[in-house]
Amino acid sequence: MTDATFQPTAAHKPSFFSAAALQKAVAFVVLIALLAYFSIATNNFLTQGNLIGIMQATAVNGVLAVACTFVIVSGGIDLSVGTLMTFCSVITGVLLTFLGLPMPLGIIGALLTGAFCGAISGIVIAKFKIPPFIATLGMMLILKGLSLVISGVKPIYFNDTPNFPMISIDSFVGQIVPGLEIPNGVLILFVVAIIASIILNRTLLGRYIFALGSNEEAARLSGVNVDRWKIVTYALGGLVCGIAGLLIASRLNSAQPALGQGYELDAIAAVVIGGTSLSGGRGTVLGTIIGAFIMSVLNNGLRIMGVAQEWQIVVTGIIIIVAVFVDMILRKKN
Repeated sequence: MTDATFQPTAAHKPSFFSAAALQKAVAFVVLIALLAYFSIATNNFLTQGNLIGIMQATAVNGVLAVACTFVIVSGGIDLSVGTLMTFCSVITGVLLTFLGLPMPLGIIGALLTGAFCGAISGIVIAKFKIPPFIATLGMMLILKGLSLVISGVKPIYFNDTPNFPMISIDSFVGQIVPGLEIPNGVLILFVVAIIASIILNRTLLGRYIFALGSNEEAARLSGVNVDRWKIVTYALGGLVCGIAGLLIASRLNSAQPALGQGYELDAIAAVVIGGTSLSGGRGTVLGTIIGAFIMSVLNNGLRIMGVAQEWQIVVTGIIIIVAVFVDMILRKKN
């Protein structure tokens, strides 16, 4: 049986639908509760500027979380998404600022760089049998170092590309509907989420991703080229990280080589909160987007209330532990 003819059986298809639906419902209720609480607790939360800031932060974290969703559903993990995002933004800076290339080529360069680095991680995991945690941890450090080396440990500004901020900051919707200043980065997040959802639920690649996460050995015995599809999955996640790199570089109008490490925590937390199982085989993009908004609202609200950043990190860690614990309980019940 070949990859082209493989059709997932009940054992390969994503299961725990009731658990996934319950976790998404709980996540949505938590999001509404957080919005209500911070709206009452502080007068600055519902201002237009603050809400736009939340949406811009969610755009970056949400896109990274979508990249993590592909990998985690397949049964893997990627700790390099944050530094890969930064590396893609640095490469964009090299192409646009150092080499003076047109903006479309800089965008393509970021996407290809992300896909290439993701594929390298996939090859190391699939062909050399290095555990995903170790392989992507190593890639995280490599990309962090390369970003600093290539940039000369200095930010790369996009002053010679005046249209670059339009990727994330400008508002196409605001030009059509005055007063509705939704940043373009948020529109890109929703487009990425829709395409990712279609890939996961309506394509052959999506079925293989769920099959790898549900039971990799069963998929292998069914004739699936597990190594090939694992590499494709990580490459796809890397490409999405390239989009996140463009968003954050556009938002800051610069490529910050020291930025990135730590973003993987919020991204993974968003994925888990949204109902994706760290054991693989179950997850939805919609749940991930809800989780990303929860993380952005929580971080923003705590910051407005004057909570120290170190305590925000503590809260993030607690959320991840609680989300995984809930996932374990739901898996046992199903």
